[in-house]
Amino acid sequence: MSTLTILHKLKLRKSATKEKIIRFYDEATEDYEFWSKDFNMHFGYYIPFKTNLFKRDSMLNEMNQQVFDRLQVPKKNSLVADLGCGIGGAIRYGLRKYPLLNIIGVTLSPFQVKEGNKRLKNMNGLILGENYCHTSFTSSSVNGAYAIESFCHSGHGKPALQEAYRILKPNAKLVITDAFIKKDEEQLCIGSTYCYEQLCKGWSLEGLGNIEKMKETLKEIGFSNITIEDVSFRVAPSVLHVPFAITGFIIKKLFRKETLKPQSWKNLKGSLFALLSGLHMKSFGYYIITAEK
Repeated sequence: MSTLTILHKLKLRKSATKEKIIRFYDEATEDYEFWSKDFNMHFGYYIPFKTNLFKRDSMLNEMNQQVFDRLQVPKKNSLVADLGCGIGGAIRYGLRKYPLLNIIGVTLSPFQVKEGNKRLKNMNGLILGENYCHTSFTSSSVNGAYAIESFCHSGHGKPALQEAYRILKPNAKLVITDAFIKKDEEQLCIGSTYCYEQLCKGWSLEGLGNIEKMKETLKEIGFSNITIEDVSFRVAPSVLHVPFAITGFIIKKLFRKETLKPQSWKNLKGSLFALLSGLHMKSFGYYIITAEK
């Protein structure tokens, strides 16, 4: 059997429909509390002697800080958009650190809207039930926007980037933190392809964008001063927490005599293949992208 035939057989449907994404987050949000007490639905950023290798939220919150540092917005009366905000972990971090900011997040999940807004009570934050490809923000209205591991649900596609460009004020910045592939999908080896497909299936992702093509797309839309930082080694320590988090989560469920929901199994599977994908360093990388309107 040829390599191309094997790759074809391994190819699975990755289509991340709106319904699948909503179901994923409605049902899996409670799983993330075990990953992060602050409900950070992303990986972390490790800095020696600043963050704690053994405390995930130390690294996860540092990723939030790295994003706000790159936004470079005035810390008073600025409006920032969180495009794919989850339950608002990054919003809460930003408002605790910069209480005079105004942050509005969007998510497709009604559960996250309800629970997230409870957690933002008495803060200058709000979560709306909207698609980040079609928001209700007026054009040129926000001082900065960020997407932390959210644009992958739409395959890092052009519509999300165009919407971010539309809502940003001139000279405002978009910051994206996410995993990307370093080559076209067809060029991935068999092992990388399998890990990639299982990752997408487990986490209801449309796919990961090609990092080189991402820069070209941002330029086509009109962004300038584009900076792409490979922070894979900074992120790796938090990714290595995955097997321990999975084991602890399952043990907790067994101890409480609770059954794991199907979406929890998918979520755990996706987390495991995120770790395995990270080992294929020639194929995958984790990046922080900063682009200016």
